[in-house]
Amino acid sequence: MNDGNEHPLLFLDVDGPLLPFGDGPQHEPSGTATDSHPARLDPRVGPRLAALPCQLLWATTWEEAANTDIAPRLRLPPLPVVAWPENSDAREREDKWFGLHWKTRTLVSWADGHPFVWVDDEITDTDRDWVSTQHPAPALLHRITSSRGLTTQDFAVLDQWLRATCISPR
Repeated sequence: MNDGNEHPLLFLDVDGPLLPFGDGPQHEPSGTATDSHPARLDPRVGPRLAALPCQLLWATTWEEAANTDIAPRLRLPPLPVVAWPENSDAREREDKWFGLHWKTRTLVSWADGHPFVWVDDEITDTDRDWVSTQHPAPALLHRITSSRGLTTQDFAVLDQWLRATCISPR
């Protein structure tokens, strides 16, 4: 949960935002790593993430492996990792019926009433609508195009929103 840090939280997914899907030159491994999936990470993304006025957290099924396999390649320190609880069958059916992403409720709980950004390639308008009615603080659910990953334009949107949120009265 939020540790009282004054900065908004930024929940970061790995597959899609940091590891784009698809073929093309932008997805070719960089360096000589033998594991081609994490080798596709752009090390320039880490410093750009670290420069944002927020507290970064992993919100990925990579869980702790994000700190061992992803963070070092991005030159990031180990980050807090969102723990995914076991959902009940009833909750899963309800979320599926509404079209709510399985991460949404957990991330709102972790934010604990504080402003947050969620960067993922699977966010929908249903998630945005649910968060707007269930979360009392500002929240930006920023969907990334999974074939491109985080772009300069995405960083501009994130930076602008975070800076406006950091200086806005709460």
